[in-house]
Amino acid sequence: MRALWRGSISFGLVNVPIKMYAATEKKNISFRQLHRECGTPIKYEKVCPTCGRKVEEDEIARGYEYEKGKFVIIEDKDLESIPDETTRTIDIVDFVDLRDIDPIYFDHSYFLGPEETGQKAYILLRKAMEEAGKIAVAKVVIRAKQSLACLRPYGENYIIMETMYYPEEVRDVGEIPVSPDVKLHENEVKMAVQLVSSLSTEFKPEKYTDDYRKALLDIIRAKVEGEEIRIPAPREEKVVDLMEALKASLALAEKEKQEKKEVKGKRGRKKKAV
Repeated sequence: MRALWRGSISFGLVNVPIKMYAATEKKNISFRQLHRECGTPIKYEKVCPTCGRKVEEDEIARGYEYEKGKFVIIEDKDLESIPDETTRTIDIVDFVDLRDIDPIYFDHSYFLGPEETGQKAYILLRKAMEEAGKIAVAKVVIRAKQSLACLRPYGENYIIMETMYYPEEVRDVGEIPVSPDVKLHENEVKMAVQLVSSLSTEFKPEKYTDDYRKALLDIIRAKVEGEEIRIPAPREEKVVDLMEALKASLALAEKEKQEKKEVKGKRGRKKKAV
């Protein structure tokens, strides 16, 4: 796994030299835009509308629009004026309970691994967080942007870092129209809670698969092999009574739970027989 970033974790007066690695990867299916007439990929060029010509990479500068239509150019040497310890350090600010952080604040995940000289300090920090039941809130600069982040134990031996949004980057949920005047019947609440309980289970990430991606790959394969694409009939959207829908959902959940028990029981009997 290739390291994306090298630096250190600042933990009181302790410095933990680390490498940062991408913890996740998107499995998106990407499409190219083609000219429908001849099937050629469309070409994109960077053109200056004032000069009316294509601009080469070495002619392109980084600019910040401080007023409408007015820009200031920021050179690499300007960014170099920021102290190196700010750009190469994960500065721990506080230790907090993970349950106090709403998941809306989480952005990207990165594995943190120790440099050879930082093995002991890395393990010590991880052990201290685990035993205290706390995670670290820190600040880190990645790609010319300072992000809030949290560090927490991951697996048996590792530390993972999630970059986070600042409070001003989280939109105001009050803008979404939800009526506080809707009245719920006691039985509706009771049955909804029963349904949630019936569908509750232990989280096992390996059981969840990207069905849409699989179906899309099947379509691509069929198109490549010249097969006919079968289009399923659209589902009928029926307006149903809320209580009836809850009852039907509960019955279905109970039926599925019973079927799983029976399958599990059969497997257990087969193992004993062997």
